[in-house]
Amino acid sequence: MVYAQRFLKRLKTEELQSQISETALVISENAEKIFKSETKTSKLSELKFPVYKNNNFYVPFASGSSAFDIMVIIPCSMGTLGRIAAGVSENLIGRAADVMLKEHKKLILVTREMPLNLIHINNMKTVTEAGGIICPASPAFYNNPETVEDITDTVVERVLDLAGFDITATRWKITDN
Repeated sequence: MVYAQRFLKRLKTEELQSQISETALVISENAEKIFKSETKTSKLSELKFPVYKNNNFYVPFASGSSAFDIMVIIPCSMGTLGRIAAGVSENLIGRAADVMLKEHKKLILVTREMPLNLIHINNMKTVTEAGGIICPASPAFYNNPETVEDITDTVVERVLDLAGFDITATRWKITDN
């Protein structure tokens, strides 16, 4: 959930606000409890994003006619990945992901579990073949991070890159010895 917290914080920066027309947040009941536990954020209202219930299908991004063009699931559990791969739209997260795939829009799943079993790998393959992007939460260390936030931000920057944002990021580069 630290990845989600850092991602949402980054979306609120001046650098990105000019590139975003609308943002919506959907969080499952389970994820909400975990978010509060892992981030010490007691209220989702502190995130300062419109928050939609996961059982509410009457929102714009539940329809292919909406203007939403990017969806990021951060973090994405293997259960959520499996339901998306199977086309199960039992909740708003699944429905919105299904809409992104059917409309050929960007769907980025930041998977967080390890090790992986063959079912997980096959589900990743299925979502990739359907047009989704699997972005494991695998931080980079080439920038010599000094804090947990530095490490976390390498994943967040990669997700923002994949989403198509014009960002200032630490890039890998070859250095002479």
